[in-house]
Amino acid sequence: MALPIFASDALSSVAYAPQELLMILLVGGTAFLAFSPWVAAAVIVLLVVVVLSYRQLVKAYPSGGGDYEVARTNLGEVPGVVVAAALLVDYVLTVAVSVASGVDNIISAIPSLDPVRVELAVGFVVLVVIVNLRGVREASRAFAIPTYVFIGSVGVMIVVGLVRWALGDPPVASSAGFAVQADDLTQVAVILLVLRAFSSGCSALTGVEAVSNGIQAFRRPKIRNAQTTLTLMGTIAILLFAGLTTIALVSGVHYAENPCHLVGFDCESLVQPSLMAQVAAATFGAGSIPFFIVQAATACVLLLAANTAFNGFPLLGSVLARDGYAPKALNTRGDRLVYSNGMIILGIVAIAVLVVYQANLTNLIQLYIIGVFVSFSLGQIGMIRHWLRGLGQIRGFSKAARAEEAVRAETFALRKGLVINSIGATLTVLVLVIVTITKFTHGAWLVFLAIPIIATLMIGVNRYYRDVEHEIAMDDRTRFGSTGDLALILVNRLQKPVAKAIDYALAAKHDKTLAIHVSVTKSDTDALQREWKEHGMPVPLAIIDSPYRYYAQPIAEFITQYREKHGASVVTVYLPQYIVGHWWETLLHNRRARRIAQQLMLIHGVTITLVPWLLDSSELIYGRRSRPLPGQERAGQPFEPATGPVSITERSSLEGP
Repeated sequence: MALPIFASDALSSVAYAPQELLMILLVGGTAFLAFSPWVAAAVIVLLVVVVLSYRQLVKAYPSGGGDYEVARTNLGEVPGVVVAAALLVDYVLTVAVSVASGVDNIISAIPSLDPVRVELAVGFVVLVVIVNLRGVREASRAFAIPTYVFIGSVGVMIVVGLVRWALGDPPVASSAGFAVQADDLTQVAVILLVLRAFSSGCSALTGVEAVSNGIQAFRRPKIRNAQTTLTLMGTIAILLFAGLTTIALVSGVHYAENPCHLVGFDCESLVQPSLMAQVAAATFGAGSIPFFIVQAATACVLLLAANTAFNGFPLLGSVLARDGYAPKALNTRGDRLVYSNGMIILGIVAIAVLVVYQANLTNLIQLYIIGVFVSFSLGQIGMIRHWLRGLGQIRGFSKAARAEEAVRAETFALRKGLVINSIGATLTVLVLVIVTITKFTHGAWLVFLAIPIIATLMIGVNRYYRDVEHEIAMDDRTRFGSTGDLALILVNRLQKPVAKAIDYALAAKHDKTLAIHVSVTKSDTDALQREWKEHGMPVPLAIIDSPYRYYAQPIAEFITQYREKHGASVVTVYLPQYIVGHWWETLLHNRRARRIAQQLMLIHGVTITLVPWLLDSSELIYGRRSRPLPGQERAGQPFEPATGPVSITERSSLEGP
């Protein structure tokens, strides 16, 4: 189950990485496809090194922070938040690129869906969000079958294609006969084109970091299971990437960045099929059952590859929230024990990116892998510092205190990790430089702008939480004990909710209890005073004039005057509030109680108590009526003030059974 959860992104990226690699080379003409095997080999070498490097990282930092934890622990705060920002951006782009590529493969099989490309992409993101909100275990079961069908079907396609090639009957792609309008390139441009093709091919490495960020989700033994998943993922990705690139070259696939550059292709009325679709059609035949199986599996696994981000993003967000670099809401689990807030945020941002870029894979891929190689590079540099620190600690131990054999074994393990991560750091930094040079002017500058902005916001959030903690920290200057206890019940008209608030206030046994009415119109005030006497209310009623129709300000002035006369009393303000069952009912009530409460909470020493009154419509929420049914009223019983703690039965007489 770990492969479909954490490795679907890395595995599915082989569906578009060879396509992007060949597409960039084709800019220079079909002759440039001769560079493809060497570029693909460089990508494979890099993938091997990165997988080995992350096996070391998983072992050293099994808490699930991944590159963020490594960089923050070994390099400091700023590199740590830069890595976190880069990973967050990369997770968003993982969703956008995977879904766009999946939709692209669907349209390759069913071209009539091209006009609703964006709508399809948005709908699939919403679907993946809903599935992930159901929980990790349910998500893994939903994603396991498409992932393994994809691996199996593409593997069979590669084997069949290679066997046909070996037997002298190589598959021929539908675009093999199209010539290409090549650009005239200088020697420098040729080098940049090859490097750009390499950087696009490196999109096959995306998703490797997801395992290190999600170690917490693995069963015990976590480290071994995570390392096994990494090894399987790397092996399968290498085999599929190499096989697809080989078959694409054998079958003569020509995939152009601009379809109109293919001489003989009707770019006005036809949709350019994806590389995967062309290889499947050449191998099995267009319209055959195996063709549709490959296309369906590819589309499914690409769409579900976004699941990797929907596991990694919330887990990373929870780690950042725990460390104070993100809002605490990201560390809150939903009813399915998943970090639902992080999933929802990721879905919203990914949808926005897809809409802005119209779900165009070629444009989105230019923004991709920048963030992941920023995190790769800083994470590997951090691991070098980690191993060097470990070697320094061993040298400081006395050989007499530890067995020489144990010291030798530990030293070997540390040096092995240092060598692997040193190679990884060298290659990932080099690739980051290449990716930056070749993609910056093609849209990657947006990522370089977003990463420092997000990192700055994270540091700002951390400083805010730090200041709040300092402000609320306990110290010896805190004093207990107030000179009085005053309860104020705010009254507009004499109604049952007000009576319930009075009952609560009396049950609390305050030193003094008053009802307060802010007088805006004289007629309403006179009517209230008459009703107060008629019903024999058990607390005195104080009238505060407010000719300018203010409510909170006169009450605040009353509290200030009371304290000046009676000392620093603790004041509890009781506010009746309606509880409704329909959303539209909130629009029909003025919600004055909440507005007054927000203003009074700014006064030191004032506590706000909202006393709920459940309207009949609240039965939709609570499953009971707020008032007695006909025949259940205690008719003729006068209201009596509470003289002690009020029981549930006695109190319910005001609000129903």
